[in-house]
Amino acid sequence: MIGGYMKYSLPLAAVLLLAMLILSPHSTANSEANPKRTSCADESMQVLNYSFSLLGNEQQLNLCETYGNKLIMVVNTASKCAFTPQYDGLESLYTRYKEQGFVVLGFPSNDFAGQEPGTEKQIKDFCQLTYGVNFPMFEKVHVKKGGENLSPFFKRLAKISGEYPGWNFHKYLISSDGKILASFKSHTKPNDKVVINMIEQHLPNVATYE
Repeated sequence: MIGGYMKYSLPLAAVLLLAMLILSPHSTANSEANPKRTSCADESMQVLNYSFSLLGNEQQLNLCETYGNKLIMVVNTASKCAFTPQYDGLESLYTRYKEQGFVVLGFPSNDFAGQEPGTEKQIKDFCQLTYGVNFPMFEKVHVKKGGENLSPFFKRLAKISGEYPGWNFHKYLISSDGKILASFKSHTKPNDKVVINMIEQHLPNVATYE
């Protein structure tokens, strides 16, 4: 009788153990570690539903389709500004956190004191040769409040954040689900503690980018 009990109880125990593993919190955690990608059709992602061409490239890229679900820093840049050395800090941020779903998007603008007068090729060469910039740099745009041909993208960023760029190297931080987390003025350096803390608090899950 005891032998018969042991003969049939072992397979039953194995089945129960397997069921417990399948339904365990660990499996739930795994599903949470790989969240469903937010759709560009979602209202929250419309802030990124704009298309631009990369410097020196006529092909248009939709920001949401290309960079959606990443933590994004949008910066209006210039080559002849006192803040131009911030390219170093921006590239350092990009290099440090890009594998964790962070990207910097640069948008040259000549709106402030004519400090970005060059052609797109000149700007691209300057960024790469002087500062080793590898993060995406896009076509020149207008970002100044009330300016002619103001970029709809920057207009939307300003409307949501309540702040237009007041000078070159203004920075907007956008979460992986399309929320504007912060708006940093030009004098806030990329390696400022408040910037680093904000980035590290909102990095997307690494598993999404493996």
